[in-house]
Amino acid sequence: MSTTDLTPTGTNVAGDTAHLPQITPQTHEPRNPGMALDLDIVRGQQVNTSAVERRCATLPGRRSVKKDHQAAWLLKAITMIDLTTLAGDDTAGRVRRLCAKAAHPVRQDLLDAMGMGSQSPTRITTGAVCVYHDMIEPAVAALDGTGIPVAAVSTGFPAGLSPFHLRVKEIEESVKAGAKEIDIVISRRHVLSGDWQALYDEMAEFRATCGEAHVKAILATGELGSLRNVAKASQVCMMAGADFIKTSTGKESVNATLPVSLVMIRAIRDYYARTGYRVGYKPAGGISKAKDALVYLSLIKEELGNHWLSNHLFRFGASSLLGDIERQLEHHVTGNYSASWRHAIG
Repeated sequence: MSTTDLTPTGTNVAGDTAHLPQITPQTHEPRNPGMALDLDIVRGQQVNTSAVERRCATLPGRRSVKKDHQAAWLLKAITMIDLTTLAGDDTAGRVRRLCAKAAHPVRQDLLDAMGMGSQSPTRITTGAVCVYHDMIEPAVAALDGTGIPVAAVSTGFPAGLSPFHLRVKEIEESVKAGAKEIDIVISRRHVLSGDWQALYDEMAEFRATCGEAHVKAILATGELGSLRNVAKASQVCMMAGADFIKTSTGKESVNATLPVSLVMIRAIRDYYARTGYRVGYKPAGGISKAKDALVYLSLIKEELGNHWLSNHLFRFGASSLLGDIERQLEHHVTGNYSASWRHAIG
């Protein structure tokens, strides 16, 4: 497949590139309302692990975009980043700096050189800023007027082992504080013990508590034991009304991987075919290089199609990915790689 075939139509970036990807987000999707738990579907999930691994092993070598095409894809990737800080020493000042970077993620001279400067109809920002509950208030204040939502991790993140009523209350408090997206963690024990009704009920309660805020269900796939369990958990969370399914908290020993992503993406495709509702996907943890972002975007395009190439349906959970993308964009413009301090996050 040629690089042209890999890129949907859209915004000019640099030179004669009218066929490069659309940066402007698509219109909002109707939310997934969920459906009744269907245990026949859940128990019928099968995964050919060797086939999944073969497919993923060949993807990085078969799909490559270069030059202007690569720059356009990387700009698009920026719009899909949930720029994240989840450290125990987070401060309001650090969060404000992160929000400033989210609103202006690429140096202006680089944007100008790529034709994405002040005269461009498209403004490049990250998809969201993701923080702990205590940092919601400074993040909301710092992002006022930017259109960038605040996402909050919740429900006893990252282990999800606090009392259930406290996990529900945490969601309520985060929504009240101004979070527009809530990243919840599921109880892994429900998956490991095959208690799908308990997982469904838990997810449905979290979804209802979020109200208008969109909910991303973190599966913590590195702790689920098998790809088959990943497929089953994905289906149950979507049936219970998840707006996104997400790989990891970023705190597990194994986070986002291509095999896990392929399984979750195909579960999303299956759910869409059955219900007509599109559910979003968010790989998180360990995605720190621009070249990895390109691989994930090509996987989304091939498995789900162009419609999912929007920050309403795809996000990266990342803290350092943006810095490497900006370095690659500087190399595209100048031919030279720069020191990381030139692209500081916070």
